[in-house]
Amino acid sequence: ELWSHLVCVQSSVSLSSYIIAEENVTQPTEDVMVVEGQPTTLTCLFYTTNQSPYLFWYKQLANGKPMFMLRKDKFGTGETATEFKDRFEACLNVTAKSASLTIQRLQLYDSAVYYCALRPTVTTGYSVPLQKL
Repeated sequence: ELWSHLVCVQSSVSLSSYIIAEENVTQPTEDVMVVEGQPTTLTCLFYTTNQSPYLFWYKQLANGKPMFMLRKDKFGTGETATEFKDRFEACLNVTAKSASLTIQRLQLYDSAVYYCALRPTVTTGYSVPLQKL
């Protein structure tokens, strides 16, 4: 599992990073101030030798399981879970090895842990695990 997380509690965001072997994902900013009703962007920097990486975003509420939000690909449109199609948008820049998640019209209920990952890490509600690590 290769990911970094942001914990959003009311109006502040804190994070920590996990780096494993030849691939890693990090968050470049430790604290991000967010304002309800405004857009905010979370950013990941990643390293991988894969020339066509997939970048995944997950949301985890307190005491809950991580929920798949969306996947961005170098080619193609990727995939976005239905409940995140309205206010959430991700960008993947393979050249800069960066990815961003923008949340429009930020709401208090958006407070959660947001994971950025290079590999699929959770199951959907109706299938077997996407990948065994």
